[in-house]
Amino acid sequence: MTRTFITSGKRTPFVKAGTDFAKLDSISVSKPVVEAMANISRPDFVVWGQVIPSPTISNLSRELSLEAGLDPTIPAYSTILACSTSMMATIQAAGMVGKGGMHLALVGGVEVMSRVPIALKPDVAQMIAGLATKNPAEALKAIEEVKADSFDLPIKGWANRISGRSMGEHTEDTAQRFEIPRQEQDKLAFDSHSRAVAAQESGFFDDLLVPLSDINSDTIPRADSTLEKLSTLNPVFDRSDAGTLTAGNSSPLTDGAAAIWVCDEQGLERIDSDYAVELVDWQIEAMDYTQEGILMAPARAIPKLLSRNKLRFDDVALWEIHEAFAAQVLANIKMISDSNYRQEKAGVDEDLGEFPFERLNPNGGSLAIGHPFGATGARIISQACKELSSLASGSLAIVSICADGGQGTVCLLRRP
Repeated sequence: MTRTFITSGKRTPFVKAGTDFAKLDSISVSKPVVEAMANISRPDFVVWGQVIPSPTISNLSRELSLEAGLDPTIPAYSTILACSTSMMATIQAAGMVGKGGMHLALVGGVEVMSRVPIALKPDVAQMIAGLATKNPAEALKAIEEVKADSFDLPIKGWANRISGRSMGEHTEDTAQRFEIPRQEQDKLAFDSHSRAVAAQESGFFDDLLVPLSDINSDTIPRADSTLEKLSTLNPVFDRSDAGTLTAGNSSPLTDGAAAIWVCDEQGLERIDSDYAVELVDWQIEAMDYTQEGILMAPARAIPKLLSRNKLRFDDVALWEIHEAFAAQVLANIKMISDSNYRQEKAGVDEDLGEFPFERLNPNGGSLAIGHPFGATGARIISQACKELSSLASGSLAIVSICADGGQGTVCLLRRP
């Protein structure tokens, strides 16, 4: 049976949208990461993702590979699964290495929220496209006459298409349904910033980063964050007295790119990495998000993965859980710790014990580091590989990412 390994890769610093990378497109942000990875070894194939792609790029992975100077005989394809995009790419690549002569995959993703394309409404776009094929001059004239109400503007932060509601609005439902207090959310956000800043100061991220636009480190972690400051921020998704999600306990719109290696034993020999871990198992889960919020699928996936591998919470030395919102993290942990919920939603009867909060996101999470949708999975996995490699042989890690549409992906990693 083929053993699959993941190793830490390279990423850009993460910056707030509209700042340092605002003039760059997705290929420009991704290119230095792919070049840095290719300088380590030649991949057998490339998987790259972006959640909100440019309409002018049909296969970002291939275009990026060629722009970065990779051998044009290396296959490359693109993938999307909302915030789990580059984690899903990891799972896909894991199923491919060791087969078809493939041993080493370069996997990652990007998001440039500074340059999200704005679409014309379908009837307007169809009209202009129809004119363009018959009478380009008339098409240009029609474009000049386009009104503001002809555009589909992302006024609700790229809301879910079916519900028409943003991730924050859905997560307010979750916070209220599962009684997640504002104070606990702010505490998780404060811890995330404190740990990310400490990791920066210790040099934890240094060998994981490649500079871009004269930026050498993440710019979002706040050394001056305090619980008092966080408590003064107003809710941004539910402005009533019931609202608890603020700009401080929600991940910011972020620009950045990240990559990792996925390989079998033969591929592992081609890269010199101190941060190689084994991918033991994974779980992909989906749910009806109309019931309890759109980001709760990990609460089903994590118990299933632990049960299948005969593990309890305290058997796992490292927990890396994506912090889209502090409320979503806390709700998922609260529910995987609830025996009735586990049995009803995941079909797991085992006692998993007490959740070890002290092992959660020790070097900061998305609340502090940022959340470029397509890059987040690779960032978190890369971080987990490095942290897990500092622990004893046989140590285990869980990496969990929630995704729009009521889906989620979870991986179980082990240090060899």
